[in-house]
Amino acid sequence: MKRKGTFYALVGLLLLSGPRTGTAAERPNVVTTLSTFGDLVQAIGGEEVQVISIASPKFNPHFIEPKPSDVLKTKRAALFVHAGLDLELWRWPLLDAAGNTRLFQGQPGELDLSRGIPLLEIPTRPLSRAEGDIHLYGNPHYWLSPENVKTMAQAVCDKLCAIDPQHQDTYHANLRAFLARLDRKMAEWRSALAPYNGREVVGYHNSWVYLMDFAGLRMNHFLEPKPGIPPTPQQVQFITQHITQQQIPAIVQESFFPSQTAKTIAKRTGAQVVLLCQNVREVPACSDYIAMMDYNVQQLIGALSHAEE
Repeated sequence: MKRKGTFYALVGLLLLSGPRTGTAAERPNVVTTLSTFGDLVQAIGGEEVQVISIASPKFNPHFIEPKPSDVLKTKRAALFVHAGLDLELWRWPLLDAAGNTRLFQGQPGELDLSRGIPLLEIPTRPLSRAEGDIHLYGNPHYWLSPENVKTMAQAVCDKLCAIDPQHQDTYHANLRAFLARLDRKMAEWRSALAPYNGREVVGYHNSWVYLMDFAGLRMNHFLEPKPGIPPTPQQVQFITQHITQQQIPAIVQESFFPSQTAKTIAKRTGAQVVLLCQNVREVPACSDYIAMMDYNVQQLIGALSHAEE
């Protein structure tokens, strides 16, 4: 309680100065929830925008606690970019604290990147908390499919053109360059992954459905018995048996989840633990979106090819 009190006290002090109004000569300030979205805005906006991301890529994006400095950044932003759905539930208190109504849902300074995305795993029946951390609107990790990122990049370009029309030619040119580069890499990734089409891997948490869909791989079982529930002895036993019986080559998980359980199972079964990145700059090799996808694809191929030797 003391920590919360300190937070709101600091927020109050920050807000006393009132909103900052920019001039035409200033670059638009863009605040994004995730580093991947910040990278995408930077790729399209180039030198014409200033981009700040709230969530560190080294932590689970579901459980971020914005700092008073994040409130101040959001208060001064011309655009707020987020994943929508129920991924970053912390964004609502952040926006309320900042008091920048232009960034509220449906307002000109808000960009929900889930719009227009073909979402997977949308629940078709009533849900309860007994089922774990189920997402009510579908799996929210949609940016891990490069096909979806093409839609997201167009949405970023459209929004930047709307809030800063004097640089729309630059934004369109940057979009074309980004999409051309992404299309070339997608062809490379699909070609490299083609020999492993249909292979099964095991996950730790259900974050990878969009990546698996793009890669042509299957991920039907997880170390978590239910989303958000740590592995139990019964689930570890089941996964160990399943990997052994099906000769599954890899256990895929995020870098920020504990890896000891996966390593224990790997030691028992011979499967490899493959640490993939959800967001840009999660590890040094993932310096931008294309580098991150390159890293993830190469990590998967390394495990899959090793199993066939």
